[in-house]
Amino acid sequence: MKIPFKYTLRNFGSRKLTTSITIAGIAMVVFVFSAVLMLAFGVEKTLVATGSPDNVIIARKAANGEISSIILRGDYNTVLTLPHIARLPDGRPLVSGETVVIINLHKRTGGLSNVTVRGVAQEAFTLRPRVKIIEGRTFNSGSREIVVGASIAKNFEESEVGKTVKFGGDIWTVVGRFDAGGSGFDSEMWGDSEQLQDAFNRQGGYSTMTFRLENPNGFAAFKEAFDGEPRLQQFEPKPEQRFFAEQSEGMSLFIRIVGIFITVVFSFGATIGAMITMYAAVANRTVEVGTLRALGFRRRSVMNAFLVESIAIAMAGGVIGLFLASFLQFFSISTLNFGSFSELEFSFALSPSIIGWSLFFSLMMGLLGGFLPAARAARLNIVNALRAS
Repeated sequence: MKIPFKYTLRNFGSRKLTTSITIAGIAMVVFVFSAVLMLAFGVEKTLVATGSPDNVIIARKAANGEISSIILRGDYNTVLTLPHIARLPDGRPLVSGETVVIINLHKRTGGLSNVTVRGVAQEAFTLRPRVKIIEGRTFNSGSREIVVGASIAKNFEESEVGKTVKFGGDIWTVVGRFDAGGSGFDSEMWGDSEQLQDAFNRQGGYSTMTFRLENPNGFAAFKEAFDGEPRLQQFEPKPEQRFFAEQSEGMSLFIRIVGIFITVVFSFGATIGAMITMYAAVANRTVEVGTLRALGFRRRSVMNAFLVESIAIAMAGGVIGLFLASFLQFFSISTLNFGSFSELEFSFALSPSIIGWSLFFSLMMGLLGGFLPAARAARLNIVNALRAS
C-alpha cells in the first residue's frame, strides 16, 4: 500500500516555524548558487556578444589576448590578398586593422582602473553594426579624438563628450559616446588606429585585424586558404565570437570555482537544517508512523512519504531562492577582466541550464537532508511506536 500524497502535503505545513526556517536556509544557499552561475554566465554572454558571427579576427598564435598580439604591416597586407574577404562598394576590403592598448583612468567611485583603448579604422563601425553613436559624433581619422563606450561614460571621470583625456603623451578629446548593446565594447574607448600607433610608438603594425567574410558560412574555405600561405604560419584566424568567448574562460572559471566552493560550505548547513527538521517530524509523529504500519503500509511507503516531504521543503526553498536571484538581472558589475587586464562591465544573466542546476541542487539537499530521518521512520517498531502515545 502507498501512503496518499495529500498526507505528505498536510504534514508539510504542520510545523510552520521549523519548516519556514529550513526553507529560508535552503533559499539562501540556492540564491548564492544561482548568483554565482549567473555571474559567470554574464561574463560569457557579454564577451560572446562582443563578436559578430560574420566576422573573423586574426591574432598571433602565441598571444594570450589582443594586447600581447602584433601583426606587422607586411603580414597585414598579405592577409588582404587572400580570397573570401568581403569588400565595400568601392572595392576596398571590409577590414579594420586594430591597435589595442591599456591606460589608467580615474573611476567616479575613486581610485584608478585599467581601460582598453582600441584604435580602429572607420570600417569598424560597419563591421560591428551594434556599435552606435548615441551622443556627439564619431572620431575623425587622422586626429587625436576618441569615442567612449556607455560603461566608460558611466563609470569613469573625464569621459563626458567635450572633455579631454591625457594618455600616450598627448591630449585626446572625447567627441562621442556609443552604445554597443551590452557587449564588451561598451567598456572600451575607440580612436583612430594610426593615431594610437603614433602615440604609443607602434607604427610597425597592428594588434589584430578584423574583417567580414563574403559568405557567413565561408570560414572553412578562408581557413584553408590562410593555412596555405607560408608567410602567415605564426598567426591564427578565428570567428570573432569564438575569439572573445575564449577571453571569458579564465574569469568565468575562477568565479565558478570560488563561488561553488562557498556554496558547498553553505549547503552543509542547509542540509543539516533539513535533517533536523525531518528528525523532529519523525519524533513528533511516532504514533502516526506506528498506526500507518499497523494499517498495513510498508516500510518503503513510510520512508518515501518522509523523503518526499523533505524534498518538497527543499524544492520550495529552491524556487524561492531562484526567484530572488532572478532579480539580479537588473544589476551590473564592473570589474577587472582577467583576459584583457582591463575594466569590464557585465550583468548577471539567467539561462535555462542555470534554472535546471539550481533546482537539481535543491533536490540533492532535500534527498541528503531527508534520507536518514526517513530511514529512521521506516525502521520504527510498530509496537514501540504505538506505545509512545
